[in-house]
Amino acid sequence: MKISNLGAALLALGIVVASPQFTPILQGQSQSQAPSAQQDEQKSQTFVGKIVKAKNGQYALLTDAQAGKGAFLDDQEKAKQFEGKMVKVTGVLEAARSLIHVSNIEPA
Repeated sequence: MKISNLGAALLALGIVVASPQFTPILQGQSQSQAPSAQQDEQKSQTFVGKIVKAKNGQYALLTDAQAGKGAFLDDQEKAKQFEGKMVKVTGVLEAARSLIHVSNIEPA
């Protein structure tokens, strides 16, 4: 009987000692989910630049040719129609992926 009480006491002690170690992990996960929630709430913006075909074959909006800055476009079919042209792109920028979720493309 004393052995089973000792086992239960060790198990309880192990749970108490180990539980603080899990708390930071859970806090870290909840913090990492916050940016994606913020991205969903972003509003449409207008971007001006030139539609180019990147080396990987995807169309992108080049907003600063000297610095080589721009973003990929999620609507490749719309972008293809404007290849090599200056355009205004309306959409939501997903900065983490350098991707614009396109709602409209029109000549600049």
